[in-house]
Amino acid sequence: MARPAAGRRQRLGPGPLLRLLLLLGVLLLRGAAAAARAEPCQAPRQWEGRTVFYEHGSGRNTRAAVTYDGPNQRLRILEERKALIPCKKFFEYILLYKDAVMFQIEQVTKLCSKIALTEPWDPYDIPANSTYEDQYYIGGPGDEVMVQEWSDRKPARKLESWVGVYTVKDCYPVQETYTKNYSVTTSTRFFDIHPGIADPSVFTPPSTCQTAQLTRMKDEC
Repeated sequence: MARPAAGRRQRLGPGPLLRLLLLLGVLLLRGAAAAARAEPCQAPRQWEGRTVFYEHGSGRNTRAAVTYDGPNQRLRILEERKALIPCKKFFEYILLYKDAVMFQIEQVTKLCSKIALTEPWDPYDIPANSTYEDQYYIGGPGDEVMVQEWSDRKPARKLESWVGVYTVKDCYPVQETYTKNYSVTTSTRFFDIHPGIADPSVFTPPSTCQTAQLTRMKDEC
């Protein structure tokens, strides 16, 4: 049997574990490079669409048609009446943040409540100081949409209080989730979005709001 020449060693290729570690290292470096290059996209400033707002504490889903006016800090929410629910009221909400006021209009009777807005304007966009989290496709083969996930997570804080998912193309909102005290509080899904506002008059309260009450109406009898 032939023997290796003196002073020479057999060259062995990297084992499966080493190759796996090298591959993981390359993927991590690529992911870090992509995160370093990622910049928040500019979301549309005016649009109309539909949303599903989910309150995790109550377990309630609210479906609504939404008109969003970022430059003027206005939001109109029209709750959708999907089915006849006994003793259930449906409302239209007109939120005028520059005037710090919200109008709540009962859709059938047009009764109106005028309520002070105490929370600041929170636009549907990705803040400039957001942290890039991930990029991926939603949907299946041949019918997928690429999205990016951003949050307000900072290096000094492990957990985030806001996570937003926006499409890479055109930067439309897909989902936003808010957390507080380490638990999810609300999440909103967006769909059927169209750019622009077809009828700006939807932000004008009806005449019944001239004699509006100052307390919020309940959505049940």
